[in-house]
Amino acid sequence: MIRHLVIAGLLSLDLPAQAPVLHVMTWNVCAGTNSDCPLFRRPATELAWHVAVLATKADVIFLQEFCTGADADLERELEARTGRAWSVKSAGLTRPDGSPYQCYPDWSGRARGVQSVTLAIAERDARFEAHALTSPPWGARRYAVCTAGRALCTAHLSSGSTYDDRQKGAPYRHRQLRELFRLGRGVVGGDLNLVPRDAATAYAGRDECDPRNRWTYVTRKRKIDYVFAGAGRMRGCFVDYARRRWSDHVPLHAWVAG
Repeated sequence: MIRHLVIAGLLSLDLPAQAPVLHVMTWNVCAGTNSDCPLFRRPATELAWHVAVLATKADVIFLQEFCTGADADLERELEARTGRAWSVKSAGLTRPDGSPYQCYPDWSGRARGVQSVTLAIAERDARFEAHALTSPPWGARRYAVCTAGRALCTAHLSSGSTYDDRQKGAPYRHRQLRELFRLGRGVVGGDLNLVPRDAATAYAGRDECDPRNRWTYVTRKRKIDYVFAGAGRMRGCFVDYARRRWSDHVPLHAWVAG
């Protein structure tokens, strides 16, 4: 009897709670202006559906080359599929003259808003911040989107195209990278348009989802999509190659300890 009481007492002891694990997905949807991509000119409801079916179990979603006109559809689709409240925030890119960098309309001619970097979180009425990043004066103005307090931040850095960060050494991307990681205080990710050796500063004091550096950019088979967290917080990583026909990037899933 005494032995049973001792065991019962041990079982009732308060054990350290396991830190919650956050499931983060980042994906360049390639929906806005690239006619070679499958979601080019697809209706907003279809954009939302394609994201939501990939993120049914996610807690946080980082999107690039999304369209602001699909934000409300994405929030509705996520809530319907997950049974949880969601909040969605996009920052639309702008052209050098300050005009919006519009997504092409859908095949029926309906506007789809502005090409964007987007953050979605499974939380009701979450608060967000958008921060302009230093961008080439002749190219698209880039932004980072973060939650208030900047525990989560995402961005889509300039590309190496002739109309963007075309100079030798990618000076604007490196400056944007430094700005993004000064902003981000927790989980940071997105399409950085830099291969790992060129994104080396991002690794200082942090772990990245996939240390194997598997490719995420379909067209050139190289890694340019990332999820970073503080050292020791990364719990798992999955590169979803089954979706390589949905975009010119594949989704990257990370599991991060809180």
